[in-house]
Amino acid sequence: MIETPNGAIAIHDSAGEGPAAVLIHGNSSSSRAFGRQLDGALGRRFRLVAIDLPGYGASDKARDPSAYSLPGHARAVRVAVDALGLREARFVGWSLGGHVVLEMAPDLPEARGFMIFGSPPIGPPPSIGKAFLPHPVMKTATAERIDRDRAEALVAAMFAPGFADVPPFFLEDVLRADGRARKFLAASLAPGGFRDQVAVVRDLKAPLAVLQGAEEQLVNRAYFALLAMPTLWRRAVQIIPGAGHAPQWETPLAFDALLAAFIGDTR
Repeated sequence: MIETPNGAIAIHDSAGEGPAAVLIHGNSSSSRAFGRQLDGALGRRFRLVAIDLPGYGASDKARDPSAYSLPGHARAVRVAVDALGLREARFVGWSLGGHVVLEMAPDLPEARGFMIFGSPPIGPPPSIGKAFLPHPVMKTATAERIDRDRAEALVAAMFAPGFADVPPFFLEDVLRADGRARKFLAASLAPGGFRDQVAVVRDLKAPLAVLQGAEEQLVNRAYFALLAMPTLWRRAVQIIPGAGHAPQWETPLAFDALLAAFIGDTR
């Protein structure tokens, strides 16, 4: 646990001693979503450091709910990054975690690279509307109070249709999450409430890897063609067959191969 101005955040470190990558989970989730990486061959090869955002997983609920904004999450992660000496790491963000990574990116000039998936870079309206598909659970993702049925629907949307290997902890994490985190995140997405991520990826100097599940239910793949991403890794969005919104769990072999290659390609 690392203390921040709004409470302690939980850190999960893999056993590997190779180059480091910081992993940041998605909305209403936790670092357990990266369990197949932390506890698998990738985690034995590289130092993977997964962070539970405030209000999620084993981290404290934020004392001040305004900390649940994108800038607030970025500040909390930066405290951990500085405490652990990881400014030169690779930064990997899933869904909300990818947006946190992009919020941080301009303040991390020493970072070796950035990887996002399930995280279309957003800017002022109308980009947010174009970036996501019109799925019913999008309202749940920003609701303070949700019942079990809505939580189950949110979990189902994280995976490709028909994907069966969903462990119980995904639902447990949704139900455990501080509902204020969803509410105040939504409120912070007003113009001026976060960095223009469209401009961030346009101006990046470090390599940027973008992954997308071929059966993604929440993110509009066509949106990426509208963006200028001059440092885009392999000059293309990497499409992962058979995966939905959570390829790190659905297709870990394909995801791990891409992450390992990205770490190997960046200096």
